[in-house]
Amino acid sequence: MVRIQFGSIAGYALLAGALALSPAQPVAAQGVPSAVQGVTAATSIGSDEPLQIVWEVRNRFRLFREERDFLLHSESARGRSVLASEQALEVQSDGRGWARNTVNRLCIDLFGRISEPCNRDNVKESYLTPVDHPVTVRLVGAVPVGATCAWAFDDGDGPQQSTFDCAEPVNLRVRYGRVTVASVDVSSGPETPQRVSTEIMVRDVFIAGLGDSIASGEGNPDRAMALADEGFCFRSYLGTATSQYFRPSRAGYKGGRACESPETLQAWQRYSALWLNSACHRSLYSYQTRTALALAVQYPHIAVTFLPLACTGATISDGLFGAQRARECAATKTPSPCRGTVAAQLDELRAAVAAAKKRQPDRNLDLVLLSIGGNDINFSGLVADVIVDTPTERVLFRRSGVMGSVEDSRAALARELPQNFGRMREALKPLIGGELSHVVYVSYANPTLAAAGTPCPGGRAGFDIHPSFNAAPQRLANVSAYVQNEFLPQLKALATCRSGVLCRDPTVDRMTFVRAYVPRARWVRDANDSYFSAMTYPQGLPSSSQPADIHAATWGILSAV
Repeated sequence: MVRIQFGSIAGYALLAGALALSPAQPVAAQGVPSAVQGVTAATSIGSDEPLQIVWEVRNRFRLFREERDFLLHSESARGRSVLASEQALEVQSDGRGWARNTVNRLCIDLFGRISEPCNRDNVKESYLTPVDHPVTVRLVGAVPVGATCAWAFDDGDGPQQSTFDCAEPVNLRVRYGRVTVASVDVSSGPETPQRVSTEIMVRDVFIAGLGDSIASGEGNPDRAMALADEGFCFRSYLGTATSQYFRPSRAGYKGGRACESPETLQAWQRYSALWLNSACHRSLYSYQTRTALALAVQYPHIAVTFLPLACTGATISDGLFGAQRARECAATKTPSPCRGTVAAQLDELRAAVAAAKKRQPDRNLDLVLLSIGGNDINFSGLVADVIVDTPTERVLFRRSGVMGSVEDSRAALARELPQNFGRMREALKPLIGGELSHVVYVSYANPTLAAAGTPCPGGRAGFDIHPSFNAAPQRLANVSAYVQNEFLPQLKALATCRSGVLCRDPTVDRMTFVRAYVPRARWVRDANDSYFSAMTYPQGLPSSSQPADIHAATWGILSAV
């Protein structure tokens, strides 16, 4: 299906408001910690200003195990929007992407397991319940040249004292949940030392990400698959020798590429794209991860603990409340069984919150980022109806239920989705302290619109990866009108308890609604992009739908969507 990626974090200020974060210093001041780069943590404070102590949390996006990965983003964000920063990092990595290496240096492994404890910058920390945080402290303002600073840090258990040149930053760990009083006596020559003090208290913001493919980052693997110069054969559903077609193979694959040369899926999977989580096609490029990371970059006095749980293909019933099929299984060096299913996201979140509260009773979930509903009305079926053009494939897909219709989708939008949305709202309440304004519902964009707000003209452009694909203009226009005039307005009404949507108490049941996509200011993933970046062979299909070999017609289509 068409995949939309989060290009610009609009509504970003709403998130800070939902968290009641105090205004941050300019982004330019939130760059690389001075302990590393030798620059002040608050460049807006001039050398003729009164002396003051400034501080910031180091490596404050706690999903990253190594500070160098956070510094990459904090430095890139100076004076740039999130989108501009992402584009700068793309250039810096020669188009290979910043996540290709970072994905192996996280506190959550590629199977979704939290590392407890997590070794972050050579210190073992509890990921869900940190007991302290690393901070960098320095003196800024009219600091006399050559002055000596006698520092003291007191969190109630007695002061820690040290003396340095005032130009040097101080690195220490401060207890979580306690105020640490930082004071410094500045000595320069015969004058009486000047004393400056401030309070340090880190707020650790616990954020969870829930939802479907838009939430998980589908279409943008952390390390894209490389293409080979050689072709790879797929069959079509006609099953004759003349119905074969060739597309680029995966780089490194040495197995059978001809349709008459079957090969095991395991040999093929060794050269697949790399994801933060293959079963869910979860990616560090998802809007949810980038939002949590952007908050950490912007606000120097917080740390962000992010728990990504979104999964491609999720619905409210199968995905949030119940288990769902895996998109594919992670490639491993040694053969390992593929479960084929993914645990319910709400169950995973409840378990994480319960584990955190067991260790820290005051630990609360602060924010939930959520995008859900597209699969509930079978949006992928609508996409199939638009782009699958040849009669044979259309008949087969309609019989198998892969292809949907606007009429069936409209019925689900009127009945099942409102009921399931109400169930989800009630399930989220106890996890978020009963205040659903801390659930940020991020809506979808309409991927069918052109720059003028009219439906795209259709055709094979972007879809010629498969012989049967062709975006039919009339079918495209029908789906576009339905999405724009019915589906998206109903989603907003469901999230905000408006337009006749019944909520028990709208004052606490109303979610924070964000329309994150400025028209056309987004990245659109079409079928060609999907094949060239991931070429996915979905392994979570029921056994009756599993293709006989890797050249099968079913995988020829599914690898492109």
